[in-house]
Amino acid sequence: MTITSFYPTPRTLMGPGPSDVSPRVLSALGRPTIGHLDPEFVQMMDEIKSLLQYAFQTKNELTMAVSAPGSAGMETCFVNLVEPGEKVIVCVNGVFGSRMVENIQRLGAHAIVINDEWGTPVDVNKVKQAFKDNSDVKFLAFVHAETSTGVLSDAKALCAIAQENSALSIVDAVTSLGGVELKVDDWGIDAIYSGSQKCLSCVPGISPISFSAKAVEKLTSRKSKVPSWFLDLSLVMGYWGGTGKRSYHHTAPVNSLYALHESLVMLQDEGLENAWQRHKNQHLKLKAGLEKLGIAFVVEEQYRLPQLNTVLIPQGVDDAAVRQTLLNEYNLEIGAGLGGFAGKAWRIGLMGYAARTENVTLCLAALADVLVTE
Repeated sequence: MTITSFYPTPRTLMGPGPSDVSPRVLSALGRPTIGHLDPEFVQMMDEIKSLLQYAFQTKNELTMAVSAPGSAGMETCFVNLVEPGEKVIVCVNGVFGSRMVENIQRLGAHAIVINDEWGTPVDVNKVKQAFKDNSDVKFLAFVHAETSTGVLSDAKALCAIAQENSALSIVDAVTSLGGVELKVDDWGIDAIYSGSQKCLSCVPGISPISFSAKAVEKLTSRKSKVPSWFLDLSLVMGYWGGTGKRSYHHTAPVNSLYALHESLVMLQDEGLENAWQRHKNQHLKLKAGLEKLGIAFVVEEQYRLPQLNTVLIPQGVDDAAVRQTLLNEYNLEIGAGLGGFAGKAWRIGLMGYAARTENVTLCLAALADVLVTE
């Protein structure tokens, strides 16, 4: 068998990620590859840092892009900050809170788990009580925008509780960065991570992170060595930080960082608040159309993510058959439900470049056609 070049069928990506990527970003991928220590590349890295500070709304010096997807961003935060035996209050209201628990346990730390029903936000009162019931808690960890359910939690209120109890906050913003209001400095977030493939509408494989001064202090005063060499920020900072010559750490994904730079320039040009509003406006268009089709949302309106819409599959409709038909006949991808929502819900993404009127129109028309034949 002779293998030839791979050319994927163009799809409209309206699932939980990756999202549609702008032609501008795809074009940036094809620019000439240069060395990861080339002075021009180092200058671009500085620009990425500045653009990420804007996107996160922070002045944190330690703001950078991890050369790996959002899951590695999660692990970066935990392995650099959490040490064996330390207590972490971790909020679980979906798949990705559970992954936080996995990280904590693998580090030999103690996870104090707060469970909330899937499709509901983190209960602020439960968090307050957990701090009252447990002494010497070092961290509060939670997911801002839970990708598995499409629910938004109150990051500002949760971080305030952490501050009141002298704990550091670790926040998952994989699906929220660029899509909904997020203010790292104003809300007092200590460690935060995201992903390139959601509302930033870049190619997958990069994880933006940011650490506050307090988080950096915790990192530099560790009693034990960071258990991951590749993700050890005390080493990576020599490549991403400082002025002048950078120390070699790893070969950065040069072309993928071109793409991230371009996507962040697009976010800067649009304006952060305008991007948040665009996601909301397209969500409202989708909501109106889905309601006409008799499709209901899982999450209560005040807690819904505009960029990730989790909806109940109408009774008698074959989940997998509908998604397969949408993919085969309309080149349209929507997401399946996870966990308890498997077979019961769809996740329809309006993230980044996907949050456009033509995408909403296509999705609604395709669903209407397919559901008639079901």
